[in-house]
This record gives sequence, C-alpha cells and structure tokens, in this order.
Amino acid sequence: MTQTSSTIPRAAVVGTASGVFFMALFGTLWAYTGIMGLQGWGLPLLLVIAVIIGASLFIGGFSLISASRKLTNHVSATDVRLGKRTKLWFNIVFAAEGIAIAIAIAICNATGHSERIPLVIAIIVGVHFFPLAPLFQVRLYYWTGALLCLLAIVTWLFVPAEFTLGEHKVASFMFITGFGSALILWATGLAIWRIGRRLVR
Repeated sequence: MTQTSSTIPRAAVVGTASGVFFMALFGTLWAYTGIMGLQGWGLPLLLVIAVIIGASLFIGGFSLISASRKLTNHVSATDVRLGKRTKLWFNIVFAAEGIAIAIAIAICNATGHSERIPLVIAIIVGVHFFPLAPLFQVRLYYWTGALLCLLAIVTWLFVPAEFTLGEHKVASFMFITGFGSALILWATGLAIWRIGRRLVR
C-alpha cells in the first residue's frame, strides 16, 4: 500500500482506501457479534453507534479515492506485474481464511462447542493478517493480527462462557471477542486512512 518513490500513483491510494473499506465493514460485523452477545441489552443504541463508526470509515475511504483523482494513473510494467501478484496472493489468503472459518464452525458445531465459534474465528482472522503484512508492506498488520489472536486466546483461557450483567445474561465470548475485534479493526482502518492521507499530500 505504501510507495517509496516521490510520485505516488493513484492505484496506491485506491488500494489504501480498499483497506479502509475492509476494516470498516468487518469491524462493524464484529461489533454486531458483540451486540448479539449482550442478548438484547443495549439495543438499538449500540447498533447505531457501530453503524456510525463503520460509515465514518467508509466516508474516509471514499475521501481518499476522491483525493486520488489528482494523482497520476501511470504505472510501470513492473508495478503492473507486482499488482497482479499481490492481488493473486490476497485472493489465496482470503480464500484460505474463508475455508478455515467454515471448517472451524463445522467442528465447533459437531463437538457441541458452538459458543467458541467467535473465538476461533478471531484467531483465524488474526492469523490471516500475518501474510498480508509483507504482501501489502504494512507492518501495522502484524500488530492487528497479534492483537486479534491475543484477545481470543486470553478470553478463551480466563473468561467464563457466560456472565450476568444486572438482570441480563451475557454470552461473554461473543461480547468480548466481538467488541474487542471491532475496536482493533476500526483502529487499524483509521491508521490506514491516515497513511492514505499522507500519500495524497
């Protein structure tokens, strides 16, 4: 996503905006998971807040695309080949993540541990960031992946599957992993947006 040359091609900024979109979308989906873990408590306020945060990041991504119009569309043949290679490996990593999640869900359901699904998914999502870091040359992704894995593992080891909040029973694995993952991805999206702003400037 970052370039070392003094001339920043538009594709680099658009690619950065795509990263913001992904973080906005999946961060909001994780927030919804956290809201489901509350089992009715906090609705609809928390859902509105989550949508506002996600929409704000989407707006930020579109602002990058709009600002990138003043940049050059020229890319070298080497950059074109590199872009195709990056896209190919991203698709492979993304597909592997999806397959791993589907297998994990099936295993959790088959073994009667469906409450662990958010934890396992968070670990898989975290792991998938590690190959993306060198692929997109964004070292921040190492931190994103590590934090997601750490959140899920610590929750798994030290938090009971359920607890009571006032008169409401909370599915803690969904609640903690959902909101925690949302905050991590939203923060990553904001950081990527700031990278994009620097590229534009």
